[in-house]
Amino acid sequence: MPVRRLHNYVYCPRLFYLQWVENIFVENEDTVIGSAIHRRVDEPTKTRENTLLEEGGTLRSVHMSSDTLGMTGVVDIVEHAENGKRYLLDYKKGAPDKDQYGDWKVKENDAVQLAAYAMLLAENGVNVDAAGVYYAEIKRRVYVELTEALFSKVQKYVKEAREVAESRICPPPMCDTRCLYCSAYPVCLPFETRVWSEGRYEEKNLPPRAPMPSGDEGEFLVVQNRDAYVSVNGGVIVVKLNGEVVSKHPIHQLAGVCLYGAIQISAQAQQLLMEQGVPVSWFSAAGRFIGMAHGLPCSGVDARLGQSRLWSAPERRLALASCIVKAKIHNQRVMLMRNGHADESVLKKMATLRDSCRSQPSLSSLRGVEGSAAALYFENFEGMLKPDMKFDFQGRNRRPPKDPVNALLSMAYSMLAKELTGIAYTVGLDPFLGFFHSPRYGRPALALDMMEEFRPLIADSTVLTLLNRGEVTPVDFTYSSRGVLLGDSARRQFWRAWTRRLDTEITHPVFGYKMSYRRMLMVQMRQLWRYCRGDINEYHSFTTR
Repeated sequence: MPVRRLHNYVYCPRLFYLQWVENIFVENEDTVIGSAIHRRVDEPTKTRENTLLEEGGTLRSVHMSSDTLGMTGVVDIVEHAENGKRYLLDYKKGAPDKDQYGDWKVKENDAVQLAAYAMLLAENGVNVDAAGVYYAEIKRRVYVELTEALFSKVQKYVKEAREVAESRICPPPMCDTRCLYCSAYPVCLPFETRVWSEGRYEEKNLPPRAPMPSGDEGEFLVVQNRDAYVSVNGGVIVVKLNGEVVSKHPIHQLAGVCLYGAIQISAQAQQLLMEQGVPVSWFSAAGRFIGMAHGLPCSGVDARLGQSRLWSAPERRLALASCIVKAKIHNQRVMLMRNGHADESVLKKMATLRDSCRSQPSLSSLRGVEGSAAALYFENFEGMLKPDMKFDFQGRNRRPPKDPVNALLSMAYSMLAKELTGIAYTVGLDPFLGFFHSPRYGRPALALDMMEEFRPLIADSTVLTLLNRGEVTPVDFTYSSRGVLLGDSARRQFWRAWTRRLDTEITHPVFGYKMSYRRMLMVQMRQLWRYCRGDINEYHSFTTR
């Protein structure tokens, strides 16, 4: 176990579990600044054999391990002072605590980390006389006394941390002020998890802020010219057309790359994108999602095992599926109420179908309810289009779409499936093992499940915006015996509208904070991840008001 993970455990057992067991690490402003502060001590000192035992000099970035403790770590500094004493120093970004007299004192988790480092050094034949932390916020060292009681505390925490890791149960969230400054906040979702697990929506339980990731989430690079070539040069993704550079994109600014048709991409570019966690998605020229390449996900073992057990439990699988379908019908009904001219009888029928989801005896009957609601919805879909639109819509059709409206709908559903496939893979779930949609080769069933509640709000809304604003016209489509396809212009307009929709901020119906649809997809998948792991007892679908 790395000593820094022991440091995490003393600070928050849940953070320890997420970072060591699940291998989940999220950067924020504090971690970036902390890394910058650490740079001066991260370069290891070049030494000769047994230099650690010699007098004089200072060693930086000393790698140590202990078979007795079963731990490993990197000591920032071992300093040999003029008085002949050895000092163990660690660098931290923040400030220390204060004792009852108002004097500075080393934080408990920092003190445990120092003691663990001292034990590693001692086992390797180097005894230190004192240990301290340089806190960058106050620009001074604060020392801690290395006592037998502190060493015993290290052994106690090591034992506890191992027991937590081996239990395969993520500890409950702390839900205190520390959570607000933790880099893992967007993944941990401490306050949301408490509400989901307790099932109570009291004001005191609600989160104080939205779990937004720090900074911008990045842009998507879309390449659709068959003569384009994607490569990399010095950490910058370069797109060339017939040998000429047409665009450059720094790797840290990218959230994803989408390739339409047989676009060439270099092995070096693909490797860098995978290393940086930037997914590359392939689509057919018509917009059909084919697949994606992604770097290694978080471990996800517990969640995937739980996902498999959940799929094998008919009653729980039906309960989850009915929750998802109920949300989809609710959101379809809201779309008709907001934008359409559906008769009151249609809205009542949809409300009845929605309310019957929980009482369905089987997945087959639930699919029947979902199909009936979808038929009603698309029968009235044209009422959400402006009367003077230049497109004709006679109902939903696909494989292939026979008109521009259905071509746009198919494109939007394909993109939503792509988004959720990548998110499922990122959080550690199997995107191909669904609960409502039956698993089938090449079918991201879980992504199709999760997109149901968002189909009307994201995909359908994007299409309605494109059509009602006149952003696409009939000449932007290709008509053939193979169906209607989006032309290059229509695809560009679609991507602009799609990005706008995903970046649209909405208010969460339960927690009250605002976040983008893109982030909401991640939050819902994280919730399902917890449900599959057994951290919460029920999945709460997303519905709009």
